[in-house]
Amino acid sequence: MYQVTKLHYHKVQKTLDVHFDDGLTHSLSAEFLRVHSPSAEVQGHGPGQQQLVLNKQHVTISQIEPVGHYAVRLVFDDGHNSGLFSWQYLRKLSEQHEALWQDYQQRVSARHDVPIKFMP
Repeated sequence: MYQVTKLHYHKVQKTLDVHFDDGLTHSLSAEFLRVHSPSAEVQGHGPGQQQLVLNKQHVTISQIEPVGHYAVRLVFDDGHNSGLFSWQYLRKLSEQHEALWQDYQQRVSARHDVPIKFMP
């Protein structure tokens, strides 16, 4: 069981540095954390019920709330705050970051009903 020894949020880069007790440090973007929230709203209530969360490129973390000695609640500026990020879940996200992000990007690109966003 890994323990998180330090969390540091970079507001400008919108990344959370997660430091583990074995020396591993990993930076996770707010967008990545939001779309991989462990909440039932995102993960569903069973296998295969995961929701595809879109348009979170500009989301930020507005609060980090400790939950005991095993997790944090991340409060996002879009109002989402229902997921508890346990140390073990943060470790999984850190270790599987590339594969999870690629899978997410493929799921987004496979959607045909995603509206086109026009940027000025």
